[in-house]
Amino acid sequence: MTADSRITVVVITHNRRDQVLGTLDRLTALPERPPVIVVDNASTDGTPEAVAARHPRVTVLAAGRNLGASGRNLGVRHARTPYVAFSDDDSWWEPGSLARAADLLDRHPRLGLLAACVRVGPEGEPDPLNGLLAGSPLDRAADLPGPPVLGFLACAAVARREAYLEAGGYHPVFFVGGEETLLAYDLAAHGWGVCHSPDVVAVHSPLGGVRPGRAAVQLRNAALTAWLRRPLAVAWRHTRGIAVRARRDPEARQALRDLLGRLPVVLRDRRPLPAAVEAAARRLDAQGVVEGAVP
Repeated sequence: MTADSRITVVVITHNRRDQVLGTLDRLTALPERPPVIVVDNASTDGTPEAVAARHPRVTVLAAGRNLGASGRNLGVRHARTPYVAFSDDDSWWEPGSLARAADLLDRHPRLGLLAACVRVGPEGEPDPLNGLLAGSPLDRAADLPGPPVLGFLACAAVARREAYLEAGGYHPVFFVGGEETLLAYDLAAHGWGVCHSPDVVAVHSPLGGVRPGRAAVQLRNAALTAWLRRPLAVAWRHTRGIAVRARRDPEARQALRDLLGRLPVVLRDRRPLPAAVEAAARRLDAQGVVEGAVP
């Protein structure tokens, strides 16, 4: 297969030199031969130099500081292809998946972001996320190639560059963890479709177990998402739930402190969802789907 000029892969990394080099080995060997952009979030382990030495055709952008998830915005702005796929330093794409994603985006002009199927670890076990995406309760749309969703895994998504930039990309307030829901909301608010495709496959091979403090970050960012886009009653419900848990749970206490510290920025950027998107979000609420996860 010749190089596919339609799609760029954007990778964010921070102090994971060996892992990102392994990911780049896989990405640069894909039959699509996509251009790859690495956004280095202020690594101190020699990542930029190592990438330049081993993969001289990969573009390395220095963020200057650790931007977390919003570092992806730098890569998207730098990309010159109509579509952008995302990887983290511990994830990559199966051969042929990027070409299939680009074909779907070509055929469906309202499609703003495609949530891929995720395989986990060396054995390629299906991520439970796949079932949630495939079983989305949202109504099918004739102009989208799969079930509509309002969530996805950031390192297993392919976006239309125009749509991503119009929606504003990832908000910096989240840093990392549960940042996807707000972008899905904002894409939908701008009229773009977000849907799942089981035929586009990303592999995620995370190191170790759950990172310390991850639960606090997920709680905080779910509440921040609600304050940014949902009705005040929903935002209060999230906040009250964290406050109740904080009486006995140190992670919830940390989440509450972090949430209160970020509220001034969030309230400045508050923009409630259009009625149709809010209705879809409420439908997911009624199905028991956790904010900040999927669909």
